[in-house]
Amino acid sequence: MEFEFFIGIDVSKGELDFAVQRGRELLFHREIANEPQAILAFIKELGRLPGFKLTGAVFCMEHTGIYNNHALACLYKKHACICLEAATQIKNSLGNIRGKNDKIDAIRIAGYAYKQREALRLWKPKREMVQQLAHLAATRLRLITVKKQLKTPLKEHGAFSSVKVSRQSQQICSHSLKAIDDDLNRADKAIEQLIKADTELHRLFTLITSVSGIGKVTAVQIIVATNEFKDINNPKKFACYAGVAPFADDSGKIIKKARVSHMANKKVKTLLHLSAIVAIQYNPDLKLFYQRKVLQEKKNKMSVINAVRNKLILRIFACVNQNRPYEKNYCKLVA
Repeated sequence: MEFEFFIGIDVSKGELDFAVQRGRELLFHREIANEPQAILAFIKELGRLPGFKLTGAVFCMEHTGIYNNHALACLYKKHACICLEAATQIKNSLGNIRGKNDKIDAIRIAGYAYKQREALRLWKPKREMVQQLAHLAATRLRLITVKKQLKTPLKEHGAFSSVKVSRQSQQICSHSLKAIDDDLNRADKAIEQLIKADTELHRLFTLITSVSGIGKVTAVQIIVATNEFKDINNPKKFACYAGVAPFADDSGKIIKKARVSHMANKKVKTLLHLSAIVAIQYNPDLKLFYQRKVLQEKKNKMSVINAVRNKLILRIFACVNQNRPYEKNYCKLVA
């Protein structure tokens, strides 16, 4: 699409900083409240600019979680073109920079949109059911984090403190831990009901969990991360996204061992790691693969586990792309 106006938005909890650029020329900067009424009023003000058309403008912002919601909702309602980029993507594209504030950040985002105008990917919202699933999964993760924060010190007290002090601490926290367990059960039931109520979510969930080693939590996170396999539909791209794909790091005569990148979705990577451990224990062919690589070929254990993670990803995407559950004893038909 051809854009004439490039509008960078620096998002924070209370304010939005807009930098309006026409081609390379910066027209003005404006700070407004991060509220729907203020955003809609600013869009109306933009309409009064000479030659401004909403279809000829692109609004670019960094992904900042829920703080983006008001801006995204208002702009999408007006059928505006929106680009939602990762903060690291914008930062790395700018080269060596010094100093920052909200105004400068908004100007830099507008400049990024102009420079990348031919390669920009326009944002589309996820289905409401997928958004609900993402919120429930995030809530469940927060509950688990709080539970761990309570239980870990209690275990340490039991090992290094007197029995009396340890027992007293456990009694004090017992009601809180029970309440968290109850909330976790409610979150799990809500996720299960949501998946059962939606045909597409249920289909994907059934296909993913048919792969040995992939549990319910991992399946939910994969569905959310890939946006029902719409944003990421290639296993190699997902392996890169999850920090599982190894990359070479050679220069001239210096040849280094290929390593995975730290730029990854760590939640997905952790879940895939746990899934690989389970698969090695209970899946016969992956168990044999692991034992052969580690015991016979003397490969590094973590490298072999990473290979198992890749195998799980390939199996998941094969099941989804072919729309059939995983078969343990699958035989390819020969024409």
